[in-house]
Amino acid sequence: MPPSVDFPSAPPVPPRGHRVRQTIEQLRARILGGEWPIGGRIPTEPQLVAALGVGRNTVREAVRALVHAGVLECRQGSGTYVVSTDELAPVVARRLGDDRMTEVIEVRRAFEVEAARLAALRRTPADLAALDGALAEREATWHAGRVDAFVEADAALHTAVVAAAHNAMLAELYASVGAALRSTVAQAMGDALTPERYVDHARLVEAIRAGDPGLAASEAGAFLEPATGA
Repeated sequence: MPPSVDFPSAPPVPPRGHRVRQTIEQLRARILGGEWPIGGRIPTEPQLVAALGVGRNTVREAVRALVHAGVLECRQGSGTYVVSTDELAPVVARRLGDDRMTEVIEVRRAFEVEAARLAALRRTPADLAALDGALAEREATWHAGRVDAFVEADAALHTAVVAAAHNAMLAELYASVGAALRSTVAQAMGDALTPERYVDHARLVEAIRAGDPGLAASEAGAFLEPATGA
């Protein structure tokens, strides 16, 4: 009798739900990596099947899940587009409307005061350079009188403070409420940048540079009032 031969067994086929989760993560990674930017159209279903090596139904379910999460949007006759990089952002945007700006400012205070405190403890030379650049841009847009540009520059400075805190979870949560935070600043500024609405942020940056967490937290909280919000 000839000796028996042990053939290698085929690799196990992962459950369908597992394949869908893996595909969602692959799609999310490409979005977060910038391969498919916000406003851009993702590849067609057949192209995704070929690129990801999974079945059509798996791709369809993964895309549907990200559409439901608010990351993707299907447009009839046009394709599927990236509308957010963060699944939490659309949820926050729906919950925090213009009639809840006081709550938004309270959330800002919770995030930004702690971020400023941590930034004073953890800032690096690169962080300080980023803060200086963001502060200069904020000042330039203010003096130019461009409301929309100022709102973005102000948000960029606060984001730089959060980045200097070197807390990844804090940065992710802060990014998820970015649109709502911009709304508070835009609402506070109105249609024009007038002197009484100006809020100096140079002292905040200097407190972080000096490594003084108490002063940095105090400066961050001082201007986070419903009357200003910037």
